[in-house]
Amino acid sequence: MALMSGTKKPAWVVDKERARRVEAKETVWLFGLHAVRDALVNPRREKLRLIVTKNAADKLAEAIAEAGIEPEIADPRKFTAPIDEGSVHQGAAMEVRPLNWGKLADVAISGEGSPLVVLLDRVTDPHNAGAVLRSAEVFGARAVIAPRHHSAPETGALAKTASGALERQPYLRVTNLADAMVELKAMGFVLVGLDGDGEVPLAEALAGLGTRPVGLVLGAEGPGLRDKTRETCDVISRIPFAGAFGSLNVSNAAAVGLYAAATRG
Repeated sequence: MALMSGTKKPAWVVDKERARRVEAKETVWLFGLHAVRDALVNPRREKLRLIVTKNAADKLAEAIAEAGIEPEIADPRKFTAPIDEGSVHQGAAMEVRPLNWGKLADVAISGEGSPLVVLLDRVTDPHNAGAVLRSAEVFGARAVIAPRHHSAPETGALAKTASGALERQPYLRVTNLADAMVELKAMGFVLVGLDGDGEVPLAEALAGLGTRPVGLVLGAEGPGLRDKTRETCDVISRIPFAGAFGSLNVSNAAAVGLYAAATRG
């Protein structure tokens, strides 16, 4: 009888399959009336469990009915949702699956909004990432892109800061940011890095690009853009400032950059 020869899977295949299994089980707890309401009415969002006080349930009644989910009514003095102590939950918390926005190419080429994206290089603070998502939605960007590791994941704090934008603004977390940048350049995007020691003012970097797709690339406060990220940009620009203090929070810098890119002549 012939013996079947077993083939051992390469380590990278095993790791990838394990990561997919973990990702499939991953859940997020959103909190706060605004974040929970927006998630309830988002048909893309898989909703698992809703915990609300009677007061919050009354305020969210329409959204709860639309979502078709049965809420668990909690005592406001003993709010049992597994969220960080001190979170401003306003009596509402919901367990959900992370959103899947699909492939980078599909969103960047044919997504809603202007041909404009934001890339965040190791921005790990959920409040900063949430604020960037909010600005990206306001200025009509197609996506906010960040590396899967060493970036802010979907959390309740990020969703609350994003003020609903997390449900509507694609937030793509990619395996390798530099590879994603190369892919965007192949699609015709011009990548404009923002850094305090940039070679040219932002307005000058954007001048003459016309309607060409633009990717704004921002690094974490302190470390800034990593070498590989900087090298992959087409140009490194700066936001001009007056006075001796010239440092902007990354989310503020993103808002300024998005405005400049969205309104360029």
